[in-house]
Amino acid sequence: MDKYLKGDHQDMPAIKEFLYKNSGRHMMNKKIFIIGGSPCSGKSTIAERISKEYGIFYFKVDDFLEEFISIASKNGCQTCKKSIEMTADEIWMREPFIQCEEEFHIYDEISQFVFKHIEGINADFIVTEGAAYTPKVISNHTLNEYITIIPTPDFQISHYKEREWVPYILEGCSDKRQAFDNWMNRDILFAKQVKEECAANGIPCIVNDGLSSIDELFDKVKRLFKLPNVLSKTCQNSSL
Repeated sequence: MDKYLKGDHQDMPAIKEFLYKNSGRHMMNKKIFIIGGSPCSGKSTIAERISKEYGIFYFKVDDFLEEFISIASKNGCQTCKKSIEMTADEIWMREPFIQCEEEFHIYDEISQFVFKHIEGINADFIVTEGAAYTPKVISNHTLNEYITIIPTPDFQISHYKEREWVPYILEGCSDKRQAFDNWMNRDILFAKQVKEECAANGIPCIVNDGLSSIDELFDKVKRLFKLPNVLSKTCQNSSL
């Protein structure tokens, strides 16, 4: 099992000991740290850092999203099938609340295939993130190492505008400005619903307004996951 912990820093034994002693409830004999929430909130930045600092395998759902939607479509999932067949205008020129509802349905439909993929990952400890991990999806899989991160609307929109791939997503739209506005409003509604569901179910939800540093955000996530602050201990010991 140790071979699946990838870190090479000197305090890796302490990390391993913590993970084994605090493994809690498992899914498919794996310890999975899940970061859900809404797009453009900092999920991937934090997951990448957890992976790097603790030597945990990182799985990014968005890298496989089209594949999961295709698999779900072939398995009779109607919302996924419909989304594949729609034109750019049919997707982005609809009312944002309709787009938001559809997004939740898509994540419901692909969830079984996401977790089947995770089951096949050759690692015992995994950190994974994506908007696909909605509170409803997680409740259906009885996983408890789960938090969410959502952005404020201003933070979300400002960071989306920096993404080089946005024009590609909106390619084929007859009114790209309106399509982008609809997209942003869809994700604002998505974040709002995630926050409400988290509040109703006692799930930690971090709101990222961009005022906290990445280090501060990372520390919040570490505390919520109860990850050991072994790097700080190492620094303290080295200064003695």
